Formats: sequence, structure tokens, C-alpha cells
Amino acid sequence: MTASLSLERLRSDVAEVLAEEPGTFADDDNLIDRGLDSIRLMSLATRWREAGFAAGYLDLAQEPTVKAWYNLVEAQR
Repeated sequence: MTASLSLERLRSDVAEVLAEEPGTFADDDNLIDRGLDSIRLMSLATRWREAGFAAGYLDLAQEPTVKAWYNLVEAQR
């Protein structure tokens, strides 16, 4: 169930893996440009899969923005 994956949760999880505060990046920022590497992206995919989000690493890597990921979450509800 993706109900636990709110926009705020996505922002918070991304901020945590980037070691930044949630408000330091925009939802449409390319997170690869902000330092998100493949290991961190894989950890996000795993964390969110455990919360019921069916998208995997390749889905997230295709458009690495919080906005795009939230659209994927919404599409699964």
C-alpha cells in the first residue's frame, strides 16, 4: 500500500540520503545533479518498496525528481 508514501515522506527520505534538509531542494530538481548516486537511489527504491511502492530502481532513475516519483506513487493508488 502506497498510502504511507506522502509527498512529505518522499522529500524527507530524499533529504536523509542526501544529508540535506527537506527544504533545500525543489520537487523538480534533478537529484542526480544534487549528488544522488546509484547506491542511494537503490536504498530509496528498497525503502519505498517495503512501503508498498511497486516502482523499482530503473523507474526512479528514469526521471530522478521528487515530483516524478510522487506522480508514480499517485498512479499506483
